[in-house]
Amino acid sequence: MSARGLTLGLLLWLLCPAQAFSQSCVWYGECGIASGDKRYNCKYSGPPKALPEDGYDLVQELCPGFFFDNVSLCCDVQQLRTLKDNLQLPLQFLSRCPSCFYNLMNLFCELTCSPRQSQFLNVTETEDYVDPVTQQMKTNVKELQYYVGESFANAMYNACRDVEAPSSNDKALGLLCGKEAEACNATNWIEYMFNKNNGQAPFTITPIFSDLPTQGMEPMNNATKGCAEAVDEVTGPCSCQDCSAMCGPKPQPPPPPLPWRIWGLDAMYVIMWLTYMAFLLVFFGAFFAVWCYRKRYFVSEYTPIDSNIAFPIFARDKGEAPCCSPLGEVFEGCLRQLFTQWGSFCVQNPGCVIFFSLVFIAACSLGLMFVRVTTNPVDLWSAPSSQAYLEKEYFDTHFGPFFRTEQLIIRAPHSHTHTYQPYPSGSDVPFGPPLNIEILHQVLDLQTDIENITASYNNETVTLQDICLAPLSPYNKNCTIMSVLNYFQNSHSMLDHKVGDPFYVYADYHTHFLYCVRAPASLNDTSVLHDPCLGTFGGPVFPWLVLGGYDDQNYNNATALVITFPVNNYYNDTEKLWRAQAWEREFINFVKNYKNPNLTISFTAGRSIEDELNRESHGDVFTVIISYAVMFLYISIALGHIRSCSRLLVDSKISLGIAGILIVLSSVACSLGIFSYFGIPITLIVIEVIPFLVLAVGVDNIFILVQTYQRDERLQGETLDQQLGRVLGEVAPSMFLSSFSETVAFFLGALSKMPAVHSFSLFAGLAVFIDFLLQITCFVSLLSLDIKRQEKNRLDILCCVGGAEDGTGIQASESCLFRFFRNTYSPLLLKDWMRPIVIAVFVGVLSFSVAVLNKVEIGLDQSLSMAEDSYMMDYFKSLSQYLHAGPPVYFVLEEGHDYTSLKGQNMVCGGMGCNNDSLVQQIYAAAELDNYTRIGFAPSSWIDDYFDWIKPQSSCCRVYNSTDRFCNASVADPACVRCRPLTPEGKQRPQGGDFMRFLPMFLSDNPNPKCGKGGHAAYGSAVNILDNDTGVGATYFMTYHTVLQTSADFIDAMKKARLIAGNITKTMSQGGSDHRVFPYSVFYVFYEQYLTIIDDTVFSLCLSLGAIFLVTMVLLGCELWSAVIMCVTIAMILVNMFGVMWLWGISLNAVSLVNLVMSCGISVEFCSHITRAFTMSARGSRVERAGEALSHMGSSVFSGITLTKFGGIVVLAFAKSQIFQVFYFRMYLAMVLLGATHGLIFLPVLLSYIGPSVNKAKSLAARERYKGTEREQLLNF
Repeated sequence: MSARGLTLGLLLWLLCPAQAFSQSCVWYGECGIASGDKRYNCKYSGPPKALPEDGYDLVQELCPGFFFDNVSLCCDVQQLRTLKDNLQLPLQFLSRCPSCFYNLMNLFCELTCSPRQSQFLNVTETEDYVDPVTQQMKTNVKELQYYVGESFANAMYNACRDVEAPSSNDKALGLLCGKEAEACNATNWIEYMFNKNNGQAPFTITPIFSDLPTQGMEPMNNATKGCAEAVDEVTGPCSCQDCSAMCGPKPQPPPPPLPWRIWGLDAMYVIMWLTYMAFLLVFFGAFFAVWCYRKRYFVSEYTPIDSNIAFPIFARDKGEAPCCSPLGEVFEGCLRQLFTQWGSFCVQNPGCVIFFSLVFIAACSLGLMFVRVTTNPVDLWSAPSSQAYLEKEYFDTHFGPFFRTEQLIIRAPHSHTHTYQPYPSGSDVPFGPPLNIEILHQVLDLQTDIENITASYNNETVTLQDICLAPLSPYNKNCTIMSVLNYFQNSHSMLDHKVGDPFYVYADYHTHFLYCVRAPASLNDTSVLHDPCLGTFGGPVFPWLVLGGYDDQNYNNATALVITFPVNNYYNDTEKLWRAQAWEREFINFVKNYKNPNLTISFTAGRSIEDELNRESHGDVFTVIISYAVMFLYISIALGHIRSCSRLLVDSKISLGIAGILIVLSSVACSLGIFSYFGIPITLIVIEVIPFLVLAVGVDNIFILVQTYQRDERLQGETLDQQLGRVLGEVAPSMFLSSFSETVAFFLGALSKMPAVHSFSLFAGLAVFIDFLLQITCFVSLLSLDIKRQEKNRLDILCCVGGAEDGTGIQASESCLFRFFRNTYSPLLLKDWMRPIVIAVFVGVLSFSVAVLNKVEIGLDQSLSMAEDSYMMDYFKSLSQYLHAGPPVYFVLEEGHDYTSLKGQNMVCGGMGCNNDSLVQQIYAAAELDNYTRIGFAPSSWIDDYFDWIKPQSSCCRVYNSTDRFCNASVADPACVRCRPLTPEGKQRPQGGDFMRFLPMFLSDNPNPKCGKGGHAAYGSAVNILDNDTGVGATYFMTYHTVLQTSADFIDAMKKARLIAGNITKTMSQGGSDHRVFPYSVFYVFYEQYLTIIDDTVFSLCLSLGAIFLVTMVLLGCELWSAVIMCVTIAMILVNMFGVMWLWGISLNAVSLVNLVMSCGISVEFCSHITRAFTMSARGSRVERAGEALSHMGSSVFSGITLTKFGGIVVLAFAKSQIFQVFYFRMYLAMVLLGATHGLIFLPVLLSYIGPSVNKAKSLAARERYKGTEREQLLNF
């Protein structure tokens, strides 16, 4: 034989055994029972056998690569059926990525049916088996080695690692790998699938990974498909959501804005410091230049320099009178004449005036019979026309209102961390204190007790079952309870379930817990326990919702358990709502009285915040009463001017003070009553704030009127009615100026869209105006009666009793405070060396306030709204300390979108063939940037789960072939057939009529072990089906925010969610859909105000200042410059209020904005009277006019507002409510102190420098009016 022939013969000899070896099986058919309904395969080492024709459909469906020639395989039809059943779970979660599922099917088809099994399968253990039917001896394959190419394994894993499980907001491998998705890799995933303890594999299959032949075996290393590759012409590559390779580079969040700095320091600080230094340089430079100039030209070298003569010319008012001076005097004269005549009338007819005043008060106050108090937080903080309010209404109408939440956060303070040692091997796992089995049993007892709580409403018993959220009702009436104990089906016996022998425990609650936190939707854990993880209510219990205080995703380290009972909320059904609230009341009482030394519980209920606010309001009633009592007592005593002990009860004005206070309160009642007639509801802010405001305004006017009369001397031949009329003519224009300015400012403030500011402004504006009307009518008449009593020496209060006669009668007198202001305070303040210091200090404070203006925090810490002793304080603390998931957020697609067309589906879905910028994909991309977007998880997508559910390869969608009714996957009936044929067309997404035909079935299907994709529990409320199943209405896609703790977090989360929704809407509109997507979360309606709070603040305060400017200018007789100076001072007060807010940690929100608007009104009281007195003064210089104005009006302002309010405000410091301490005590104290210092210190000094010129027409009129009296001498002085 030639060498060539010898070589050819050797090659044939080598090839023939290889060919025979490659066409050899290791098993064929099924033999004995392995466990349950699972069977071993029968050992068989012969060639592959031809598959019977009744298996052709199965092999085409499962392993189309084997469908050629006579279809000779190493499996029979029953093995193919078993393979199909075992692949249902992976099919439901991985088939959304065709290439991933293709590779997986390759792995299992080669294992089960490959005609060349013997190349890569090695049987390592067998046992004999006698077939009970044929009595033939067979051999069970009990253990097997599967040689898998390492390249194949890695490629399969890479194609599947990004696949999402839409209903669980997690990666699909997290449900299929026995580990968290992050810990899963190619080898441990395949090892887990082949482990008989996973509940699916009938016997142990040991994978051996190698790309090279080993131990005489050739590893299975078939060609794979990458997730970015199409499997065939029909199916496309995986979607971006399921395949990162399809997405391109991961989006990066924009860099955070750099802080504005100059020279390494905060820019605002630097700018304001430089501005202030420049101001001081210019101001004091001008000051000393003028001083030197006047020293040189006006002071003799022999005369000592004295401040009284150093500025003689500077202080003289030589300015020309404005052109409209005569007009101003005419207007002033008309007002004076009108009020003089009116005052005389009130004194002459006190009975008539008082009677009609009481009739008016009674008529208005009767409106309180129709009063409605708004306690609903939504109505308090959100305008009906606001975006968040309208979106909440849309969500509530289409999907039902967001459920009420009863939640417990439970710690085990006396328990300790313990260690679990897995059997037979594995690293030790630490378990946190509350995961001790004894603690879990005690918590389960507590949970059961709560489930059994009963309440009574209208003689009916209310249980949790009556009001709870039960998503599978009426098929499954179990309440939704988000609790770690739902992993154990809320059962003591299942919690104690364990498998082992006398020496070892193979699996117990630790094993089940570790599995369930990775696969919460599983219906069968993969340990030897085989217990379900899915909650008894039919939905998954996500670990981040029921565990707290763990690190990263090590749920076993949890230090707290979180139990949540969602309770149905009711849209416009108050009866059902009250039933729920009745049960919540009993729930709160139960938990408050629950005693267990091993458990520490923080809790809340749906009604907790409202209850605690009401309790807080009632608890601080006593404090508020004391506050008002202090103010009332001061007013009653301070109004009197007692000249001697013998006339104590004669000269006191306690009764007049009480009458004045009652008038103030009556004006509040009238305002509330009038608006109640019109059906305008009252808010708690109105009730708490307006009496304080009106008391400040009203008492100031009372002091001015009474003290002006006390200082006035009755002219010769003048009667009481003429004197009081003249006094009213002098002071009423000033009272009218302040009151009308505030009224107009408040009414314009009602243009604000913020409900709290709107309602406050309405009620406050009317109350202030009615208070003014009652003061110039009823109070003037009461004052005249009191004067007559005093003239007759009748005792105060006991007016029928006469006092001692001392022969002095009533004489004009000056109070000590007036003399102090005139003789000491005004001269000191207006000294030439003092005034520059005052200007420098106040401008410095203003500069500081401007520098910190942008640093005032926005929002309202919810803990501030609670009393310090409230159980909610402990809950809020635990909430921020333990919870790991934020509030749920729903991305709502409004009704009208076309889901039945391929184009419309691609705009929304996130699976294969969907647009890379679809709705689901954009939310998924946002979740990848959770630190920036505050979207914590990928969305649950009903449409993607529907597409997986309806696939013909799945056993989920089946119908009875005779009736076309839905047939659940758990039903074993030959009459049940696939919804769609197993053809290329049938494998495509349903469109048109098919889409709507099967969608209601999906939404009514309950999850079961054979089909975990049933949409009833997860999506029953997420999709609106239009009438007669003709179309899809509004739908939502739910996810969760990241943990939100501060107001800034909540505000930012809402802004980012709206930005994402806006981008989605824009993208869809470019594709032809004109229907909006908007985000909704339960907190949006409360936090939306903060998106525009700065604009609202600027708008409200500027509107108020503008109104004050216009009214002041008109009522001062077109004194433009006076109005400017007054408004500048008020603006300084407001800016300084922001400085105080920053220093004192007061945030900007609706409550503080109401206080700022109120401070604008109160500032008018501090400034308007002194400004008007300055313009009315006829003294020769600005300094003298400022001194006169400060002397005459300063004492009344100081005693009327400052001292009155200061006493009442100090009492508020002892309130239990933090909101009272922060927003009322601190802000009220700040507004009174700032108002007093600016009105009584800064404003007189500013007027002495740049006040308006003397109105010559008013000066001449004053001289004419007082001609022949002592006042003429004072005017000419």
